[in-house]
Amino acid sequence: MKLMIVEDEQRARRGLKNIILTLSSDHEIIAEASNGKDALELIKTLKPDAVFTDIRMPYMDGLTLIREVRNLGMETKFVIISAYEEFEYARQAMTLGVTQYLVKPLIMEDIEEALEGLDKKETRKKESEEGGLTRRYPDAHPLVLRALKLIETRYSQTLNQRDLAAELGISPEYFSSLFSKNVGESFVRFLRNYRIEIAKSLYCHSDISREEVPYKVGFLDEKYYSRVFKEVTGMSVGEYIRENKQRMP
Repeated sequence: MKLMIVEDEQRARRGLKNIILTLSSDHEIIAEASNGKDALELIKTLKPDAVFTDIRMPYMDGLTLIREVRNLGMETKFVIISAYEEFEYARQAMTLGVTQYLVKPLIMEDIEEALEGLDKKETRKKESEEGGLTRRYPDAHPLVLRALKLIETRYSQTLNQRDLAAELGISPEYFSSLFSKNVGESFVRFLRNYRIEIAKSLYCHSDISREEVPYKVGFLDEKYYSRVFKEVTGMSVGEYIRENKQRMP
């Protein structure tokens, strides 16, 4: 896996690099940057699989960097590193599809856990590509198939019908009609149900905390997420977790 480190402190940057190289020979550091502005240009050129980035940096902070990369449609994975342990940073990072949020000072176990998380995410991505939503609707219109692929890669981010239609080069009204006709339900309902589907999988097959899951699947409000989860599944989050833990070996 090709990695990149973005950190304005040279000593911290060198330390992180040494830890990663010590832990694994399967991860290659292909670039380093001391600020978000330079990092963005390197990411566009080198296309790393994952980026470890600080939040507070000159010229462009880490969260802005991630937003800019997402606006380019790139699927680069991110691990946030910060000395600031406020929940607001973590919440914003989750909505941007960040793999993990690490707090300084880092220890080797933190980095090892982050690398394992990146590897798991890459594995899930490959499995999704081999199956995925498009296999559920093989006869769908090509534009709908493109929309389904975008949903698979961006479900954890802010995603609405109008922006998606614009990206596909059609009107929101035509997109809405086309999607409903091919999939059998509205885009809004489909996206909501798909996010809950992913959430159910995270509860059963990941070590992500219960509190993080709503933000990992694209919800910005935990209370609203809880209402939607119960509406879709017929049970509360707690009931679902308890029932499925009893079924798991």
